[in-house]
Amino acid sequence: MPKVVYVGSDGVERAVDAAVGESVMSAALHNGVPGILGECGGNNSCATCHVWVRDEHRDAVGGPGDLEADLIDMGVSEPRECSRLACQIALCEELDGLVVDVPPTQP
Repeated sequence: MPKVVYVGSDGVERAVDAAVGESVMSAALHNGVPGILGECGGNNSCATCHVWVRDEHRDAVGGPGDLEADLIDMGVSEPRECSRLACQIALCEELDGLVVDVPPTQP
């Protein structure tokens, strides 16, 4: 069971156990992680689950697809090279211990 650590803009860390195959967004919503809205329900169409993936996990997570990159470019107030939409990160054992930062604002 992979664990994800969400770090809020206030510096508070919330560690969540998630199921293999579950998205980082879904795990956040099921566990009440503040700042992850997921208004589109994980359909890669709203950018309200934007996170910054920590450098040590970027290679394992990979980069965004074309549609995701467009949503980040157009719909995120603080895009970074490490920006991803949490709905597009499927958890696996390799991502156990993944740490993501939740931006202070979502679109």
